Parts: sequence; C-alpha cells; structure tokens
Amino acid sequence: MEFTRRTLLAAGMAVALVAPGASASAQDKIELNFSAVFSPQDIRAEMMKKFAEGIGDEFAFNGYYGGTLFKQGTELVAMQRGNLELGNIAPQDIAKQIPAWSVLTSAYLFRDSDHLRKFFASDVGKEMTSMVEDKLKVKILGPTYFGVRQVGLNLDKEIKTPADMAGVKLRMPGGEAWQFMGSALGANPVPMAYSEVYIGLQNGVIDGQDNPFPNVQNMKFYEVMKQIVLTSHLVGYDLLSISLDAWNKLTPEQQAKVQAAADSAIAWSTEQHLNREAELGSFFKEQGLKIYKPDVDAFRAYAQDKYLKSDLAKDWPEGIVDRINAIQ
Repeated sequence: MEFTRRTLLAAGMAVALVAPGASASAQDKIELNFSAVFSPQDIRAEMMKKFAEGIGDEFAFNGYYGGTLFKQGTELVAMQRGNLELGNIAPQDIAKQIPAWSVLTSAYLFRDSDHLRKFFASDVGKEMTSMVEDKLKVKILGPTYFGVRQVGLNLDKEIKTPADMAGVKLRMPGGEAWQFMGSALGANPVPMAYSEVYIGLQNGVIDGQDNPFPNVQNMKFYEVMKQIVLTSHLVGYDLLSISLDAWNKLTPEQQAKVQAAADSAIAWSTEQHLNREAELGSFFKEQGLKIYKPDVDAFRAYAQDKYLKSDLAKDWPEGIVDRINAIQ
C-alpha cells in the first residue's frame, strides 16, 4: 500500500519539528513540509531550524528527520508527485532521472566546499539546475555540504600518488559507480557492507576505507587505522530543494525570502561542518594516526582522465569538466 503525505501525517507516523511561531492549524500560513534521512541531532537539522526562522511566520514549516516521512532516495519522487514541498536531495538521485547529472557525483570534480558553492552560482551550475527545473519540476535552492571523503589505511606505506595505491584493498560502497571511484584512486576496490568495515580493517581483509571524518569517528574506524591520506576525492553534498509547484505558488517577495533563508542557513551549516572536520583532524592525531596530504593534483588528473575515458562520461555535457575546473 502506498501512503500519501496526508495519510502519514494523519496516522502520526512521523514526528514533526515545527518552527517557533508556526501553527499547523493556521489556515493563513503556507505549509512547507521537509523530509530528510539525517537525524534531528545532525548539523543539517539545525540548519533547517535556522531556515524556518528565516522564512518567518507566514510559513508553517514542518521538519521530518531520520527518514520518518519518506525513505532515503524517495524524497525526489515525493516532491514530483506533489506529496512533499521541501527535500534534501542527493545528486545521485537526480542522476538516476537525468544521466547528465552523473558528472556531479564523480571523484575530484569539486576541490572543496568553496568550489562547490561557486559552481552552483556559476553559469554552468545554473545550466545544470535549470535542467532539473525543466525536466523534474524541482527547484534547487542550494548545495548542503556535509564533508569530504578521505582515505584511511591500516598500512605503513606512504601514499603520494595514485601509483602508490596499486594493490591497496580499498573498501568502497557497493555499486558500479562507487567501485569505479575506487579504481579511479588507483586502488583495488573491494565492495563491503558499512557495518563490516571495522572488522575488515582489523583482520586485514581490506587495507583501507574512504569516508568523511565524522563517519570515521562514529564507527571508530580510527582504532584500526594507522594513517589518513587527505585525498579529498569527493566533496559530499546534497541539495536543498523545493517542488516547482510549491515555489510557483509563492509571490516574488515570498520566493526571495525563502531563497535568502536557504542561503543563510546553508552558509551557517557549511561553516559548522568545516569546523567539525578540523576538530576531528586534531582528534585523530591525538589517537596516534598519521595524517598528511598527498599530491592531490596527481590524484585529480588520474581520476578525471579515467572518468572521461569511461562509459560513465558518455552522458556528460561536452566540456563540462573543463568548465568546472576553470572556476576559481
């Protein structure tokens, strides 16, 4: 049985976090329901509270976290069907419907959070977001950065270039795109369940894993690692988005208010994530891990060349990687 948003709300299957001053029963308020898989304790949940404060009392914002309203990967379809106004959408989900978007999920496309932000504000970024509006009827308000994936190894071998990764058994998530990313780092990618990574590192079934720093801490991978190589191969982000139907019902003044609130909340969240990554870097050093930066330019050149020569790039807009690389 498929549940609509109204059925779920009526059944009480999700716990809503309502913005201060917003009343679900107020008939004159514009209802904006938001769904995400991250927990209420996540920095991005606080980001959405700030967003709710920014849009003001004429809106009734309801935040549903932990996948309580819609499961991971289903938010985009819910927005397209008119069952959800706001979502935190993974670029991989967009790529499933728009293959050209797969370029925005590839390794070494974005250098850091600032490059990510500048891309979405650029002409080429606007071309890609306009594609989403035209084909999926969803408006992207902005990218929500949540950390950079780094390589952690239970080896003493120093890694400077992709050539040094040869033979390294690097756990990557399952799926063709993830496994390809592992090979684009020069490693021997090994698919393994996330819950098995700790034991895999401990027993030597794998030599390493790749994850953002918060994941490494939460799963205690640092206990069975000797070093972290700051490859920075994937800038993690999702997309704070609103259905075009909901957006078009707003006045120009209301649209400006929603966009400004999104911009402010996203900027705050990005800063918080960067601070958290810096804190965890110091923590890992205190735990005895060696942390260093390899020749990232060599890794980027190797990965981009491998991607561009693969079937994965056949749907990419011509010249887009060069255009993104040129953004300073």
